[in-house]
Amino acid sequence: MGLFAAERFIVGFIILLFLIDTALIAAKGIRVDYVGYLVCVLAGAGVFVLGQFYRISARDLRIASALIAGGLFILFTLAASVFNYAILPLSFPAIDQTLIGTDAMLGYNWAGFVEWAATYPWIGGALFAVYATSLPQILVIIIVLGFSGKDHQLQHFLLTGVMGASASILFWMFFPTFGAPAYQDLPAWIARTIPIALDMTYAREVARLATEGVDFISPRNVLGLISFPSFHTFIAAMCVWFVPRHAVMMAVILVLNILMLPAVLVQGGHHLSDIFGGLIAFAIICPTSGKLLAWLSARERNGALEAAPTEVVAAE
Repeated sequence: MGLFAAERFIVGFIILLFLIDTALIAAKGIRVDYVGYLVCVLAGAGVFVLGQFYRISARDLRIASALIAGGLFILFTLAASVFNYAILPLSFPAIDQTLIGTDAMLGYNWAGFVEWAATYPWIGGALFAVYATSLPQILVIIIVLGFSGKDHQLQHFLLTGVMGASASILFWMFFPTFGAPAYQDLPAWIARTIPIALDMTYAREVARLATEGVDFISPRNVLGLISFPSFHTFIAAMCVWFVPRHAVMMAVILVLNILMLPAVLVQGGHHLSDIFGGLIAFAIICPTSGKLLAWLSARERNGALEAAPTEVVAAE
C-alpha cells in the first residue's frame, strides 16, 4: 500500500481496535447490526481504497491524501464508537457530583444557563446549529489540508484526533460522567421554545447504559457517551489549531468554535468543567501527537535511506 508512516500507524491502530471490539462482543454476547456496520465499513474502506488508487497511480497526490485521511477517519470513528459501547457496563462510580460541585464554586448551573438561553430563542436555535458543525468541520479541514498539499499537518491532525478520542474513552471508562441533564431538570416550557440536542432523556439513557450495559449495537442509534472531557471542545480546539491560515476560513472556524463553547453547555448538556477538561486534553495530546509524528517520520526517512544503497546495487 502507498501509505505514509503515520497513516500506517493509524491503519494498525484501527485493526487492533476492530480486533478488541470483536473479542469484547463475543465475550459479552452482544448482538450487532452487521448489515448496518458493513455498509459503514464499506463506505470508509471505499474512500480509503479510492485514495490509494490516486496515490499509487500518481494521478493526483493531493486528492489521494484527502481521500485516505477521510477513509481512515470514518473507519476509526466506527471502531472507536463500537469499543465505547462494548466496554459497558462500567465498573467505576460516576464523578458528576464532583464536577457539579466544582461548577457551583465557579458560579455555574447548567439548568439556569439553559433557561437563560431559552429566554432568547434565537440564541438557543443558533447554538443548536453550531453544535451540529463539529463533524462537518473535521471533514472540511481534512479536505482543505489534503487538497492544499499540507500532508504533514493532515497527518498531525489525524493523529491528534485518534489519540484524543482514544484517551477520552479510556478516561471515561475509569471516571465516567453522564452530563448535567442526568441530574438536573428543566422546566417544560424550554423544550417548547428551543431545540435541545442532548436533553434529560438522552443523558439518563447514557447513565442507564453505563449501569446495565448493552445487548445490541447498531450505527443507527449510537449515542455520544462521553461527558468529561468534552470531546466537542477537543474538536473545536483541534479545528482552530489546524485550520489553514487563510483569512476567511480562519475567521469562520474561529467564530464557529468560540460559539461552540456555549453550544457545548446548552446543547451538549455538559458541565462547565467538561470544557476545561477538553481544552486540557488538547493541550496535552496535540504536542504529544506531534512528537509521535516526528518519530514516525524519522523512522520512515531512515528506512528509505537504508534501502537506497541496496536498490542502487541491485540496479547495477
